Amino acid sequence: MIGKIFEAPEFVEITGPLIFLAGPIQGAPQWHHDAIAIIRRLDRRVSIASPYRHKEPEGEFTEKMFNEQVDWETEYLNCAAQNGVILFWLAKEAKHSCKRAYAQTSRFELGEWKERTVRLSGTLIVGIEEGFTGARYILRRFMQDRPHVVIVNNLDELCHRAVHAVQFMDWSHK
Repeated sequence: MIGKIFEAPEFVEITGPLIFLAGPIQGAPQWHHDAIAIIRRLDRRVSIASPYRHKEPEGEFTEKMFNEQVDWETEYLNCAAQNGVILFWLAKEAKHSCKRAYAQTSRFELGEWKERTVRLSGTLIVGIEEGFTGARYILRRFMQDRPHVVIVNNLDELCHRAVHAVQFMDWSHK
C-alpha cells in the first residue's frame, strides 16, 4: 500500500497513519517539498497532508478560500492527532513582510496542539531551525510542560523521527 500525498484544499480518505506537515508557509522557505521527499524516501506507505498549496490561487485569497484552508487544516490535524503524527517544522524566516508577523498561525497552532495532544494522546514532534525567532521561549515552555515531546533542530532528523513514530502504529485503522 502506498500512502497518499495531498495538499489543501483536497479532501481524501485516509487509511493508515498520517503525518501532517505543520509550520509556517508565508515568508518561509518551501520546506514542505523537502519534508515530503524525506518521508517518502523513508516509508512510502505513510500518507502526508501538506497545507502548502502548490497551485497559487488566481487573484485575492478570498474569505471563502481562507475558511476552506482553515477547515482543511483542522480536519487533517485532527486525523493526524488520532492516527499519526503532527510534525511541526519552525523554519527560520526567508522573506520578511511588514504586513504580517512571521509564523503567526503556526505559533498559535503549536500552542494549541501542545495541549490538545495531551487530551487526545496524539503524537507531536517539533523541529526548530536555528535562527527561528522566539525559539528560546518555545523550548523553555516545552521543557516546563511537555518535556517528553521530541524537539530537534533539523528537518531531516524531524522527518526520521516522525516516520519512526508512525511505523509503530496500527496500519489497519481508519
